[in-house]
Amino acid sequence: MIQRIQSIYLLIVTGLLIAAMCLPVGQFIASDGVTAYIFKPLGVTLTEDTFQSTWGLFGILFLSTVVAFCTIFLFRNRMLQVRMTVFNSILLIGYYAAFFVFMFMLKDDLDAMTFQLGWALCLPAISVILNYLSFRAIYRDEVMVKAADRLR
Repeated sequence: MIQRIQSIYLLIVTGLLIAAMCLPVGQFIASDGVTAYIFKPLGVTLTEDTFQSTWGLFGILFLSTVVAFCTIFLFRNRMLQVRMTVFNSILLIGYYAAFFVFMFMLKDDLDAMTFQLGWALCLPAISVILNYLSFRAIYRDEVMVKAADRLR
């Protein structure tokens, strides 16, 4: 059962979330228009010496990555696999809520004029879509197994 399509979806989710942990999600542009502060899930580097930590974003992505990877191996308990997939999607939606909170707090702290979004910010959204596809595939397998049990 590990070679099912939902395992492929969950493995892609794991890879996307690992990439999202490493890549910058945007940058703050200061009011002078020249200075840019790169915003990564682990934090924002302000100058050579200072670093503003946003470890909560990194923690949510790391937990979501671990959940997605562990969910692959729960193929014997499909209903638990469904619950873990839904939990993973809720975590990723919470990631976006935490991201916007950190973004607005840091924008005020840095006196930044604008914020440019990075393309890595869409990776958790793609992961939510893939979680939904894996949820459908797992649930379809569960319905098929229940139908086979009913015929016996």
